[in-house]
Parts: sequence; C-alpha cells; structure tokens
Amino acid sequence: MTEPSPPLTSRQRLLLALLAFDAFLLGLLELFFLPLRLDGIVLPKLGDFPMPVTVVLAVITTPLLVRTTAKVVRPSFSVIPLLVWVLVVLGMGVTGPGGDLVLIQDWRALLLIGGGALPGALALGGGLGNAAKVAKGVSSG
Repeated sequence: MTEPSPPLTSRQRLLLALLAFDAFLLGLLELFFLPLRLDGIVLPKLGDFPMPVTVVLAVITTPLLVRTTAKVVRPSFSVIPLLVWVLVVLGMGVTGPGGDLVLIQDWRALLLIGGGALPGALALGGGLGNAAKVAKGVSSG
C-alpha cells in the first residue's frame, strides 16, 4: 500500500492556479480566433482561405502546460490544465456568451479539439507513466 502524498505547498497551489488560469485563457484565445481567414482583415489577403493558426498554438501549449504542471506541482495534478482547456473550449464553444454557438461547425473545430486534447493527453500519459516508473524504482530509459 502506498503512502498518501504530502499536501501541496502554498507555492505549488499558486503555480497550479496560475497554470489552470493559463489553460483557461489559452482555450478562450484559441476558440475565439479559430475562424481567422486569409482575407486581408487580420491575416494577409491570400484568397479568403480559412487559416486556423490557433490550432498550432493549441498543439504546442496544451502539452506544455501539462508537462509544466507535472514538473512544478505534481504529476497527479497535471490533468487539471488539460481538463480546464477542454471544458473551456467545449463549454464556451457550445454555450458561448449570450447562448451563442462560438465553436464553428466545420473541420477547424475538430482540428482544434484534436490538436489540443490529443497532444495534451499524450503528455499526461507519458508524465504519469514516468512518475509510476520512478515510484517503483525502475530507471526511465
């Protein structure tokens, strides 16, 4: 039987709250800027093609938040930024401000959800697997 983990320090709690808030803000940013197009308004004019640049942001930042939480707080808490991101994207996307549907209903929405959740879940599984190896005393190599 394993011993319970010690409670989080105040520094760890603050860092966890900051990382969860980062996930919240990134989820909102990625959701609201998902409909960007190459139409000359925000991005250059190149044929009015949809350009989901926030998907790239999600692919990079979501696993980064998960790994950072595992390092500076505790691996068992690294699911929190991923859950916050998913809840923000799905929750705000479907029941946005004033009940509006913010999550656009085309391939870009699937790309955003998959591009953020899948790398984040892979980082989460890898981090938890490494933590389990270290806990058992097996070298990770």
